[in-house]
Amino acid sequence: MSRKKAEKSREKQAKRQKREQPEIITGKFSANAGGFGFVTPDNHSGKDIFIAPKHVNGALHGDKVKVEILHENRDERGPVGRIAEIAERERRFITGSIISERMLKPLDSHFIADIKLSGSLKGAKRGDWVKVRLLENGAKHTEALRGSVEEVYGKAGEIDCDLRAVASEFQLCPPYTEADNKAAEKIKPQEIERRDLTKLFCVTIDPHDAKDFDDAISIEKGENKGELKLGVHISDVAAWIRAGSKFDKEAGRRCFSSYLPGMFLPMLPKKLTEQISLKANRDSNAHSVIFTIRESDGKILKSERFHSVIHVKYRMNFDQVQAFIADPESAPKEWKANVRRNLTKLIDITRKMRRLRRETEEYLAIETSEIRVLCDEATKQITGIERKVQREADQIVEECMLAANSAVANELIERRIPGIFRIHPEPDPEKMAEFSFFMEKSFHIRTGDLTNRTNCCKFLENLPDDHRKPVIISNFLRSLPRASYLEENALHYGLGKYRYAHFTSPIRRYPDLIVHRQLWAADTNKTLKSKKTMASIASECSIREERNDEAYFEANDRLKIHYLRMRGIDGEQVATYEGVISKISSNGLLCDITDLGIYGFVPSKYLSGELRYNRKSRKLKASRGHAEYKIGNFIYLVLDSLDMVHGRAVFRPVV
Repeated sequence: MSRKKAEKSREKQAKRQKREQPEIITGKFSANAGGFGFVTPDNHSGKDIFIAPKHVNGALHGDKVKVEILHENRDERGPVGRIAEIAERERRFITGSIISERMLKPLDSHFIADIKLSGSLKGAKRGDWVKVRLLENGAKHTEALRGSVEEVYGKAGEIDCDLRAVASEFQLCPPYTEADNKAAEKIKPQEIERRDLTKLFCVTIDPHDAKDFDDAISIEKGENKGELKLGVHISDVAAWIRAGSKFDKEAGRRCFSSYLPGMFLPMLPKKLTEQISLKANRDSNAHSVIFTIRESDGKILKSERFHSVIHVKYRMNFDQVQAFIADPESAPKEWKANVRRNLTKLIDITRKMRRLRRETEEYLAIETSEIRVLCDEATKQITGIERKVQREADQIVEECMLAANSAVANELIERRIPGIFRIHPEPDPEKMAEFSFFMEKSFHIRTGDLTNRTNCCKFLENLPDDHRKPVIISNFLRSLPRASYLEENALHYGLGKYRYAHFTSPIRRYPDLIVHRQLWAADTNKTLKSKKTMASIASECSIREERNDEAYFEANDRLKIHYLRMRGIDGEQVATYEGVISKISSNGLLCDITDLGIYGFVPSKYLSGELRYNRKSRKLKASRGHAEYKIGNFIYLVLDSLDMVHGRAVFRPVV
């Protein structure tokens, strides 16, 4: 064979071997409760890779994995692969309940595999919540998961134990000790030049059960005719929390205050929060942004930021302000004429600001409501449930805070001060297309091009105002990316803002405190923290925020199961619930129980007749007769059973 032919032969062989060699991609694994999952490539290029249950190979939610591509397309929706190796475990500890003598069921539904327990159970029994340390089981982690018991939290189904288990699973930091509170009480603020604003009409507007007060609002006449001065005053936390101090490090570990029903875990010690909160009838150190606003249309003409001393004249709550909006005569007796007059001005100017922002920024007006459980923190007794809907009273405060956050972000950028920005990426066109397909198939509603902001706003404005609306909004929100923190400024899609940071809640959010501290350093000619440091903090805060949110939803949903148990299943008068079908499978229906704010499952065995599931139409239909179930249908349900360990409710249709 000639040399030329030999080279060609080797080239062909190399190409054949390259084709035969499987493509390996590294990425992050996201598990689904159904047993399957997806891997997002590290470089975020291309579509997520679908992993069938049989190819998960012991990977856990959040693990960094290496994936072998099996097929390039799965019904034109993306590649299919199998996990070849777990490069790095995301989790070392998992919390769950003991379901048999040596098996643990993880609390988080993302973790679908049971864990075999090794070693001492430390007194834990079947039905108890425990925290386990995952044990190594081979480089590829293909064997059954094993763990050793680290802590025991008590019996699943008891509120206190359930809350402790949730806090453990989502890695929330423990409460501050009494020693911490005593140490915090001794902290004195740093000095800085401040303007005296104690003569301003200044109020706080918060929930009736607010635990801290980090923002206040003032309003007065402007320097020129037709102008108003609107002040946003934020607790000057940077004066109290020095960089690198004990409580700075503790706040950095927590990143956020955690508000679980029946459990409050503050970012800062209680005694410190009491000192720095903007309480009524006393002078307080603040970090102020004063806006000059045109009275005719709510346009912000200019803004100025500085450190100040303020005096909050009145502590108001949202219920009082909302009642005043509906009927000014409902104002409490202590609200004198000047209070009512200034509050009326505040209501009027924020309405105009919101209207102008709607026209110029085209923010997504998404109407959501939240059902939260009311649970006494001391007794751990459930006292009821409450529907939280954004009202105009909430919008007054929101409008002021949005303006302050935008002004601060603009200053950070203009002065080239390294900061942390709040970003929200544009939605993925494919996910928007999937949502549009879902809308047309399930509700016969054509959405138009939702990647166009104007079209998206019109779609949200024209949603059907009936039982279908919550299901549509829920699916729409799941189609959007999650907001996060970044050291680089970028678009906040939901707000329609191109310059946005968090500044207005430094008592309960670490990103806000960091921004305050950077501004303090700039104002006092001190050394600024680098952009690299901002990147590290932003990343950690984004991770912690997601865990915080998941912990809240998990705790709130579990306590709703306790609420249902409290109401009882048996009895002469069985409660009837209104549900909307939100998902259909051959196993049954997943229904949005609107009055409870939970999803309840209705097994197919409780549905009338022999049913067949049509994947294309997404309907369950009786083989005989006219009975049919489809997404968006209204259905009356009664509670059938509760699973206190898994936090699930099973319903059946009213006969």
